[in-house]
Amino acid sequence: MSALELGTSEPLGDAEPDQGPRARRGALLRGRGLAGLSLVGVVVLAGLLAPLIAPYSPQEQLPDANLLGASAGHLFGTDEVNRDVFSRVLHGIRADLLVCLIAVPCGAVLGGLLGLVASQYGPADVAAQRAFDIILAFPPIILGIGIAAVTGVGMLPVICVVIGTELPIFGRLVRTATLKVRELPYVDAAESMGATRAWVLRKHVVPNILDAVIVQLALSASMAVFISSAMNFIGIGVRPPSPSLGGVLADAMAQLGTNDMYAIGPLLVIVMLVLGFQLIAQALLAERRHGGGAP
Repeated sequence: MSALELGTSEPLGDAEPDQGPRARRGALLRGRGLAGLSLVGVVVLAGLLAPLIAPYSPQEQLPDANLLGASAGHLFGTDEVNRDVFSRVLHGIRADLLVCLIAVPCGAVLGGLLGLVASQYGPADVAAQRAFDIILAFPPIILGIGIAAVTGVGMLPVICVVIGTELPIFGRLVRTATLKVRELPYVDAAESMGATRAWVLRKHVVPNILDAVIVQLALSASMAVFISSAMNFIGIGVRPPSPSLGGVLADAMAQLGTNDMYAIGPLLVIVMLVLGFQLIAQALLAERRHGGGAP
């Protein structure tokens, strides 16, 4: 789901520049925004501090610790090769965070630039729309399998798939929002007075579409976590024995009857990340729709 589908591409009008950041901060510090920020913050902090708070190395094989259940010494138990699952989950968070930090911004920038160009030039618009249609014709996992067949498994195909998935989303969002802003009376007035296209884009278009892009960034981050986990789950992401949330969850499927926390641990972290980003997006969207009211 994109911010465009949620109806966030309406121009914001000629508001004061500092109203947007202030409203966004308010949305994130109450209600759903605070809940989402807390969920994401806890997971991000756990991933960053993994070397300090993980009781064991993610690769360490412990003696006499085969498929132990959850306990004070092993919060998520141990796996089939005597590794501490909790330690592997903490270190595995980093793979998903890396995808969010690299792939989502890259997809947003590239897609946004394509959307801006498409909104200004007819031939570029036709070419961009056809390219977006082709990309959207491939489900992310199928696209990932194709890229992995060329590059080999690892983080590269995961990042490429997320970037490719976000290109049409941000491209169409920015294109639609830009076309709407260009129809506003004060934009027509500026153009009639001789304002250049670059000046109009910088002064009027970009400030008016920024909120919609920020909402979409939160939505895309949740989708990136899902795609990354799914690709790691089916084995075309992070290479074993390096830990990842999807990879740990995949290993746990064969041991569900022995140690339930083996699967529940990574699944819980994935849910926290996806839900957290979704709540942040909903709070920002509600702030836009209600003009600063409570989410």
